[in-house]
Amino acid sequence: TPGHVDFTIEVERALRVLDGGILVLCGVSGVQSQSLTVDRQMKRYNVPRLAFVNKLDRQGSNPWKVIDDLRQQLKLNAAAVQIPIGLEADHAGVVDIVEMRSITFHGDKGETIEYGDVPADMADVVEEKRLELIERLADVDDEIAELFLMEEIPEIDDLKAAIRRQVIACSFVPVFMGSAFKNKGV
Repeated sequence: TPGHVDFTIEVERALRVLDGGILVLCGVSGVQSQSLTVDRQMKRYNVPRLAFVNKLDRQGSNPWKVIDDLRQQLKLNAAAVQIPIGLEADHAGVVDIVEMRSITFHGDKGETIEYGDVPADMADVVEEKRLELIERLADVDDEIAELFLMEEIPEIDDLKAAIRRQVIACSFVPVFMGSAFKNKGV
């Protein structure tokens, strides 16, 4: 795989010409040694990035530990833009905390996508993580900071624009979640 140590030079060459990248992390293992190398290369070439926490259907998956690893080990200003609906065998989809809707995946390969309301039992954690997202954006984006200081909730379009601006500026990393093997959240 491209993250393997044998491909370090090829990854370095590719990063010189990329407009952006997706840092794929294991939901069980989190940030690994090669993740550090690839992140260092991305920083060297100022490559904007998104993060995707994969394998949330595996036993022992913990996306919050992975986000903490992104912040502590890679020193990235990272925040979730999605929250998993269930983990391990119960992983059914994600809640989009920007647009405040659920996205569930049905079928053997997740081929049927269904959009709905935020599950009632997840309302508190969704609100908490959305506030965390807004706080992290307010640290680096003046428009969101102004709204945050006035204790106003940003509109969806304002949030999307701020995320885009700060990703391009390499000062924010939105974290998406899912299970690529089962096509959930991909």
